[in-house]
Amino acid sequence: MGKKIIGILGSPLTEGNTAQLFERALKGAEDAGCDVEKIVVVNLDFQACQEMMFCREHETCGIDDDMQAMYQKIRETDGLIIATPVMTMGIPGKLKSFIDRFQVFFMAKYMRKKSLITEEKKKNRRGLFICISGMNVPEVFIGAKLTINAFLDIIDCRYSDELLINDMDRIRDIQTQPDLLETAYKKGYELGKSLSS
Repeated sequence: MGKKIIGILGSPLTEGNTAQLFERALKGAEDAGCDVEKIVVVNLDFQACQEMMFCREHETCGIDDDMQAMYQKIRETDGLIIATPVMTMGIPGKLKSFIDRFQVFFMAKYMRKKSLITEEKKKNRRGLFICISGMNVPEVFIGAKLTINAFLDIIDCRYSDELLINDMDRIRDIQTQPDLLETAYKKGYELGKSLSS
């Protein structure tokens, strides 16, 4: 059994350009010998964080919804591939709500000083971030990168690589850019190999 990589698709378009890059990266990770699992955020049924502070004392959230299963998956994974478009200089709202619900991990790590990730697991956990933007403007990825960096830090997973593609309003169809699809594949493959070494 290979290392486990979870892919998190944050795009509301499950067959759009982001999703196609995401699939190529997952295929790369799989070809590198990893077991991959997809989480499509728009298909999950969950509420936004209510800041109930239940997680201040417990290793889970007080809201009983689809997020409960996510916590164990994220605890057990060796790597993550997160893919999203930029929306309003940040990330889509449902992905942000998904990330906010990891307050459970924040409370454990920073308030109780006992991470939910084992010391052994922390050593090699890595994340790949794939992000596209329609606009070709300076600093378009800053908001998204800050959010993803914070999320990965909270769940003790090192931000190890990225694929950032802007000017998608001009490109329109990622299938016209086989080099970018190949880059996504290679980055997924490299992530998988780095976890196995």
